[in-house]
Amino acid sequence: MYYRRKIVLALFQLCNGNIEKTRLQKLLFLYNVRKQNPEYEFVPYKYGCYSYSANADLLTLVKKNYLSESDNGLVKIDSTDYLNTLKPKDSDLLIDTVDRYGNMTNESLILHTYINFPYYAINSTIAERLLNEDQYKKVINSIPSDNEKTIFTIGYEGISLEYYLNKLVKNNIKLLIDVRKNPLSMKYGFSKTLLNRFCESLGIKYIHIPEVGINSSQRQTLECQDDYDNLFERYKETTLKETLTHQQQILILLNEYNRIALTCFESNICQCHRLPLAESLKSIEVDLVVEHL
Repeated sequence: MYYRRKIVLALFQLCNGNIEKTRLQKLLFLYNVRKQNPEYEFVPYKYGCYSYSANADLLTLVKKNYLSESDNGLVKIDSTDYLNTLKPKDSDLLIDTVDRYGNMTNESLILHTYINFPYYAINSTIAERLLNEDQYKKVINSIPSDNEKTIFTIGYEGISLEYYLNKLVKNNIKLLIDVRKNPLSMKYGFSKTLLNRFCESLGIKYIHIPEVGINSSQRQTLECQDDYDNLFERYKETTLKETLTHQQQILILLNEYNRIALTCFESNICQCHRLPLAESLKSIEVDLVVEHL
């Protein structure tokens, strides 16, 4: 079992085996935010801090009969003592988290996270009702406001779904353009359907333009930077010359959304076709601002 799932089950154990779903997200957040290398990261969702990855793990734990659904949330039905399977520091921190926050009402937990972590309340549908004027102003001031017209590029290699989405949110990106030929991934959250859903839940539009991608068959034998450079030279001479209409479409979308991002897999921009694609767009519109995240 993944270690992070043991954390979740140990949390249930400390909460008498039954936790309401919103409450669970808040307790997990308050535990993970105190860790240097947290098991889960969170995004600013409609009720504040939320982890899509944690929710996916909960669904898996239900499917595998470690947890079951109840009228009030989820119930631990596995009798294993998971608290004793954790690293001592993690066990102590989890116990301390429940000692501090476990007796709070749901609304008090939400209020606590909104006041102390206002960024995570920027998409909340209830923040204005719960917070006083000064508290709510801190939430408003946490909303990213940079609006310079910019094309960003971003890869998801080596980072979590939530870390990736927070990069989009914090850079005030309004449209994500998936430039993969085949928008599928073994990594949770990065296949087309889920990525579209998660982006739009945070107010970010998603579209897929496969025409500017590179067939995966061309990437099978890449071993060094020279191999990548040769691939991208061929890409410039073929795909980029053949897809000027689609590149113009991207620039039209930039004028509509003002801040857009091109996304693919590789973290190293020098090993991803989004770099020559961005350079080609800049050759069409010379004043274009490009930033690689």
